[in-house]
Amino acid sequence: MVATYTAVVQQHGEWWIGWVEELPGVNSQGQTRAELLDNLRDALEEALEMNRADARAAAKGAYEEVSIPA
Repeated sequence: MVATYTAVVQQHGEWWIGWVEELPGVNSQGQTRAELLDNLRDALEEALEMNRADARAAAKGAYEEVSIPA
């Protein structure tokens, strides 16, 4: 299953800025819209990996990972 996220993007002067709606704190900027979207993908990937690592570290003892369709 591939998750899809929504970015809010806007041109701000000579820069493009944007945020991922579903994950607070995932935001970026770029000199072009394409660069912004690449930067947002990178920031999203890093945030998801950090969240996964935090969740696994919080589990004590045996645990399982279960996919939950949205």
